[in-house]
Amino acid sequence: MKKPAKLKTKDRIVSVAIRMFNEFGIQGVTSRHIAGEMGISHGNLDYHYRTKEELLLAIYDKMRGDASEAYTSRKPNTSSLEHFHRMVSELEEFQYRYRFFNLDVLEITRSFPQVKGKIQETLLLRRQQMQGLFEDFLTDGYVGFPDEDVLERIQQTIRIVITFWLSRLEILPNHQPQQKGEMVRLVWNTVLPYLTVSGREEYERIMQSTSSELIDKP
Repeated sequence: MKKPAKLKTKDRIVSVAIRMFNEFGIQGVTSRHIAGEMGISHGNLDYHYRTKEELLLAIYDKMRGDASEAYTSRKPNTSSLEHFHRMVSELEEFQYRYRFFNLDVLEITRSFPQVKGKIQETLLLRRQQMQGLFEDFLTDGYVGFPDEDVLERIQQTIRIVITFWLSRLEILPNHQPQQKGEMVRLVWNTVLPYLTVSGREEYERIMQSTSSELIDKP
């Protein structure tokens, strides 16, 4: 059996940094901590990432790639609503994979201007992608909205829920999700009132086919 390729040092640094940032927070970990955890010299780590911002930029590039995969990788023969469901499910897992970043995003944007610029670019891209997905819903006859303002507010609400889901749980510890899929349910609840008959039928089919994800019907 072929052995898996060893991670390059730069990739190992990113992987270890994500794990340590998730555990201790962005301010609780220095480059020396990461180097010590990896068993390499601080100079070796500094050779690859001279500053914490350079390291965060590398982590954010990885995050952006993972999230883009969720937004754009639509499986063959799936409806726009099914793609939406799988996308939001993957983004909920994404929140926990990069827990520190989603919890400390305000502090990160204030402290690291290059990262802030990348985030702003990404937010504009995600807005366009979400708009395109809702246009697919309309084309497929799955939803109906009374006007453009309602459509825009729903999309904005969904983006806010996805962006600040973990922050809400951190601030309100008594409101921890009881099971997997709580964020997905909350997002769906913003869309359900606007589903057409065919949209409701497709929603019910999706829920039945993904029952293992523990998504309850409303």
